[in-house]
Amino acid sequence: MSGLRLFNTKSMVTEVVSRLAEVEADVQGLVEESMETLLGVRFLASEYGTGPVHGGRIDSLGLDENGSPVIVEYKRSTDAGVINQGLFYLSWLMDHRAEFEHLVRDRLGVTAASQVLWSGPRLICIAGDFTRYDVHAVREHRRSIDLVRYRLFGSDLLGLETVASVSGGMPVARRARRQAVARAAAGVQGASMVELASAVDEALLGLGDGVNRVERKTYRAYQRLRNFACVCPPQRSKLLVYLKVDPKGVDLVPGFTRDVSGLGHHGTGDLEVQLRTPRDVERAQELFRASYAAA
Repeated sequence: MSGLRLFNTKSMVTEVVSRLAEVEADVQGLVEESMETLLGVRFLASEYGTGPVHGGRIDSLGLDENGSPVIVEYKRSTDAGVINQGLFYLSWLMDHRAEFEHLVRDRLGVTAASQVLWSGPRLICIAGDFTRYDVHAVREHRRSIDLVRYRLFGSDLLGLETVASVSGGMPVARRARRQAVARAAAGVQGASMVELASAVDEALLGLGDGVNRVERKTYRAYQRLRNFACVCPPQRSKLLVYLKVDPKGVDLVPGFTRDVSGLGHHGTGDLEVQLRTPRDVERAQELFRASYAAA
């Protein structure tokens, strides 16, 4: 992996040399076996045929934590065609929504199928490496695309590195309209809560490059390949944020942090953070950073 070296520190320090897979199928098999753990994506199908007219086979199909359809394409090493190939399949997917929802219904149930988020389909390309032209290309498309570099270390270690992550984005005019609606809603929710939500949004987006924001009706997810924070709509006096932080490693403070492992709530994450004032946002910064790093 670029710039990363791995060492075994038992007895004598020795370097664990990285390598590429023997064949592309080896990478695909590793990822598909543990797709939810590695990518935050529930696995649906492998080598999915797109019919005689289209004449292709999608390497992997899945559904991410927010209900977005996901196509995963693999390449053993560097391949200039991986992005265009993935976009080709993504276009097919958008034209075959009913077929995809039927697949989701068969694999994950009726509820998951009814919650598919078609506004944010994703393409994840996993390859031995990417060129600077690949990184530039994804920034020119209005699609959510993640470029992920892999390396194998020794006999049982897999490394994944996000090289580039681009959100499909929202046109400026639409974003401005949404902000205007939020300001109008301030009279109902309270201006302070709207301002608090804006401060949290700025803090989470500012944690680093490649943070994508996904809008759902019941929450807003902040994603770095996987969700690391979910923010619910402001309540009358507080804002709830759910983080991918192990509550067992946090000194929980009543009224500020809460372990919600096993409890139903919107979004993902086992640590609930309750924000009421700008000072609470400052207190939560360390937890925000920890969740971002874990993703």
